[in-house]
Amino acid sequence: MVAEKNRILDKKQVLQIVKRIAFQIYENNYKAKEIVIAGIFDKGYRFAELLAVELGQFKDVQVRSIRIELNKVAKTQPEVSLDVNLSELKGKTVILTDDVLNTGRAMIFSLQPFLSIPLAKLQTAVIVDRGHKLFPVSPDYVGYSLATTLKEHVEVCFNEKDFGVYLH
Repeated sequence: MVAEKNRILDKKQVLQIVKRIAFQIYENNYKAKEIVIAGIFDKGYRFAELLAVELGQFKDVQVRSIRIELNKVAKTQPEVSLDVNLSELKGKTVILTDDVLNTGRAMIFSLQPFLSIPLAKLQTAVIVDRGHKLFPVSPDYVGYSLATTLKEHVEVCFNEKDFGVYLH
């Protein structure tokens, strides 16, 4: 159980952020016939699923979410895997998502597979941007910017009991 006093955003606020980001994505990609939301497993993928539901409200665009798997703590990345054949994404608009942008390492590694195919557009979205980037990653869509110390930890919880964003 996460301590209540450390809650930064509750469920309602997180879902409002998801809705706002979905509207921003739609506004910036209204000509796209299909938008692919690629989430970094596991919490970035959960964020992708929530975004896909919100974007699905717009009847003139097809939306699909895909999962990206990698080792988030590895210094080098031997392999980044997708749960879809990369060729299916040619010419598509792809939004890469993660829950929290810390150093940018996971986000930069996750971009790798998409650089080998021609895409209509590649953008990034995060729920929380901590601002401690070690890699040149600047998200296109940010739900909440939070200045933290390096010792603090930001956690996004999607389970029903603790749904929200917490600072430890």
